[in-house]
Amino acid sequence: MTALIGDLLPYAVGVAISPIPIIATILMLLAPKAGGTSVGFLIGWVLGITVATVVFLVIAETSGLEAGSDPSTTSSWIKLILGVLLLLLAVRQWRSRPKGDEPATLPKWMSAIDSFTLVRALLLGFALAAINPKNLLMCIAAGAALGGSTLPSGDVVVATVVFIVLASCTVAVPVIGYAVAKERMRDPLDELKVWLQANNVAVMSVLLLVIGVVLVGKGLAGL
Repeated sequence: MTALIGDLLPYAVGVAISPIPIIATILMLLAPKAGGTSVGFLIGWVLGITVATVVFLVIAETSGLEAGSDPSTTSSWIKLILGVLLLLLAVRQWRSRPKGDEPATLPKWMSAIDSFTLVRALLLGFALAAINPKNLLMCIAAGAALGGSTLPSGDVVVATVVFIVLASCTVAVPVIGYAVAKERMRDPLDELKVWLQANNVAVMSVLLLVIGVVLVGKGLAGL
């Protein structure tokens, strides 16, 4: 099981270190309705990761990607294709970076976060986790690895839970920390928000590049 969790770690980190959801979480925590919207966003984020991962886990299992009878050629092709897609996303992300002193552009919906309700925050969290192409590709890769494992069902469930917890931690930790120590968290969150707004493109580009290379390497090794 430890080998399977090791395979899942890059994908979990890829989902966890996604600047936009972290910035959205911080903005909600600094908004007037911090408690309700941040909890709703966290619930939606966890649900989105869970649904996307489990759906592709089931697809991988029913498509016969088990690693038992050989490293499946189909599984290797899936890893190779996902890796290439992530590399293309990395290039696209890097090319969209601000030029010179141009300020970083963020999604327009972020300006409306102050007026978000719990339900809207939940739906946003779900969409960013399960529909956003970058995170969806990570969940597809994780689901394929889980569904292609020959481990007992109990071990696969544990590995799935570990993946979801790790992938959710960067949203969960600020929400829980704010609930426990609201005043002490305000300044660090504000500083982190400023840094992520300025560097989100670079962070995401490097992350996509590294995980894309890993997937391409694993795909080629299995062909």
